[in-house]
Amino acid sequence: MAKNTGLNKANKAKKDEFYTRLEDIQRELSHYRQHFKGKTVLCNCDDPRVSNFFHYFAMNFEVLGLRRLITTCYKNQEPDLFSMNTYDQAIWLEYLGDKNGNRVPDPEEIGIRYFKGDGDFRSQECIELLKQADIVVTNPPFSLFREYLAQLIEYDKKFLIVAHQNAFTYKEVFPLFMNNKIWLGYGFPGGAGHFISKYEDVAVAGDHKEGMIRVSGVTWLTNLEIPKRHESVILYKNYSPEEYPTYDNYPAIEVSKTAEIPMDYDGMMGVPITFLDKYNPDQFEIVGNEYTLGIEKGRVYVNGERKYSRIFIRRK
Repeated sequence: MAKNTGLNKANKAKKDEFYTRLEDIQRELSHYRQHFKGKTVLCNCDDPRVSNFFHYFAMNFEVLGLRRLITTCYKNQEPDLFSMNTYDQAIWLEYLGDKNGNRVPDPEEIGIRYFKGDGDFRSQECIELLKQADIVVTNPPFSLFREYLAQLIEYDKKFLIVAHQNAFTYKEVFPLFMNNKIWLGYGFPGGAGHFISKYEDVAVAGDHKEGMIRVSGVTWLTNLEIPKRHESVILYKNYSPEEYPTYDNYPAIEVSKTAEIPMDYDGMMGVPITFLDKYNPDQFEIVGNEYTLGIEKGRVYVNGERKYSRIFIRRK
């Protein structure tokens, strides 16, 4: 697995200039076409001058049958940041579709609006635009992920956003999985994404790309219904106490790989967080994690060995 040293450094500095590649956006959005007809889409963490989210939706406005496209961007106050921030004021763009018949979003067809404030997604100006949106699609700042997701939930918005699996165990986030309010999309190839960034790429994996940083553990998070969500995991292994030991400090068995969930065990099981990518609410129930269940020492142990964070599930 690639080490996200560059990502960790950026996180400590609270810098979030990671731009999503157009090919990754196209790959994921191809599964959601039916959701967008007649809808207003908001990309509220995107410098519209460099955002591939804006480019994707503007170029496919008629194909998707959109009603309105709004893109907003936080105006950085630091001149050395990656964002192409050349205006004195923060701006937002509005696109209502092709007017001259060439199926291209020409500059004169894109309405440029100016914020009074800095365009932060938490500002009242941006919240007013959020209220007008049907679906939010973007790559939000990872350092503010808790606040960002909480805002989407508060305003009851449909969304498709880039997220990192480290955030899934947050006490503010995990219950949303448990209650089937959020789930994972189709994801990035190999569970890793390349993002346009000024940060040094120190990943140990071999697929480096010039001018980009490779981040493992990224995926797409959504509350839009997709067929993937109801695909069952094919179970093939049988339970045995030797292969599936019970935790020292919790009455559940250890299952180290999602693919090895036993097909004949109906009790509580601890599985890796990557299980969420295969989670089908018709097949399994998510009971909790170490935090929600108040497990002693904050982790489960097998024969004194501390395990990584686990999700506790039962077969339905």
